[in-house]
Amino acid sequence: MKFNTKTIHGGQHHDPSTGAVMPPVYQTSTFAQITPGKPIHPDYEYSRAANPTRTALELALASIENGSRGLAFSSGLAATDCLLRSLKAGDEVIAMDDLYGGTYRMFTRIYKDSGIKFHFVDMNDMEKFQSLINENTKLVWVETPTNPLMKLADIQAIAQVTKSKNILFAVDNTFATPYLQRPLDLGADVVMHSATKYLGGHSDVIAGALIIKDAALGEQLHFQQFATGATLGPMDSFLVLRGIKTLHLRVQRHCENGQKIADFLSTHPKIGKVYYPGLTSHPFHDIAKKQMSGFGGMVSFTFASGLKKDATDFLERIKVFTLAESLGGVESLANHPALMTHASIPEEKRKEIGISDDLVRLSVGIEDIEDLIDDLKQALS
Repeated sequence: MKFNTKTIHGGQHHDPSTGAVMPPVYQTSTFAQITPGKPIHPDYEYSRAANPTRTALELALASIENGSRGLAFSSGLAATDCLLRSLKAGDEVIAMDDLYGGTYRMFTRIYKDSGIKFHFVDMNDMEKFQSLINENTKLVWVETPTNPLMKLADIQAIAQVTKSKNILFAVDNTFATPYLQRPLDLGADVVMHSATKYLGGHSDVIAGALIIKDAALGEQLHFQQFATGATLGPMDSFLVLRGIKTLHLRVQRHCENGQKIADFLSTHPKIGKVYYPGLTSHPFHDIAKKQMSGFGGMVSFTFASGLKKDATDFLERIKVFTLAESLGGVESLANHPALMTHASIPEEKRKEIGISDDLVRLSVGIEDIEDLIDDLKQALS
């Protein structure tokens, strides 16, 4: 089954009791039993363990990422936390140096007293990356493209190293989506999504996902999810599943608009750097061409002046773009990472990895491109 068909039919079945084409929202916390310990349906006894609407979503997630198991969580951070609970004191994690602020906060503050050691490194420096590996290394965590600097990592190259060392390799695929990039096919063991973003696609739900290649690991992570409770509710599951059904159509337009806006910004005299993997000037353009089928709808840029005031003035003037956190919805959003999504990263660390005070991140939506570019022009004027 081809990808565009999978988004609509992958892992899905008509409801057996009514023939409903869309899975019903099973808004129930519990399920009847015939006798103690024997529920009417063998898969459903309590919705924290499993719910038919969430099951439908999880089957779709596994299908579009080519995994053996999909798990749906109450947020992307809940999904990340579930995977980290596989580790113990003394274990070490090697992570991309440019990460979503919430991920960095979790790694450095929530787990700081757990005995787990985190290393942050540019994953394109393979020599440095491999020098950090030792017998305690249990997980490699990568975002590609990264938030907000649009760095890329060569998934296949990293997977060759992790497989040879028997290290778990997880990829945050939120920015790329499975429409553009499928890390499990490239050698990763686990994919994470903030399903709030492109999978849901309509800025109306908070959700997360893990998709796992190995069935045994999938079963282990499902137990950890069940035991800690960060599951996705039935209505939210329905909304994400509905979003997935138009993922391919939406991401096509996100890519088209993203490329045109990156091209426009690249020639504007007030703009300094433009971070977009579809530009030939992007340092990781060749990696993007190798492992992605398109370049996405996320564009970051700085101002030629280098002034924070120019960034904030611009963000106060936009009209079609909305100044807000998050990304991946049908509407275009603009964000100031240093003051918003990445404010939890210490200033010195932000400067070290390149998140300057004049950096703006755009989530380019699916509106008419002329309206979006006209909005950028007036805000920059």
